Amino acid sequence: MSTILYVGTFGSDDSTRATLPFVLSPGAFEAGHRAEIALLGEAVYLMKAYVIDQIHGVGFPSLKEILPAVIDHGVPIYV
Repeated sequence: MSTILYVGTFGSDDSTRATLPFVLSPGAFEAGHRAEIALLGEAVYLMKAYVIDQIHGVGFPSLKEILPAVIDHGVPIYV
């Protein structure tokens, strides 16, 4: 088992890119890897409740829908 660190640097300025670490990390966990998320720069605002409600990347579920799966898999989020 390896550890995969997903680094997010985008926030509300680009909802699709902001969503990527949260979409990918549960999949890595299900594939037998340990996943972690690090949020840098603008991405740190993604942990505010009112921002979570507004993020919906193109082609992905909203961040509000994705975040519970990330938490259920025990993926640490470093801010």
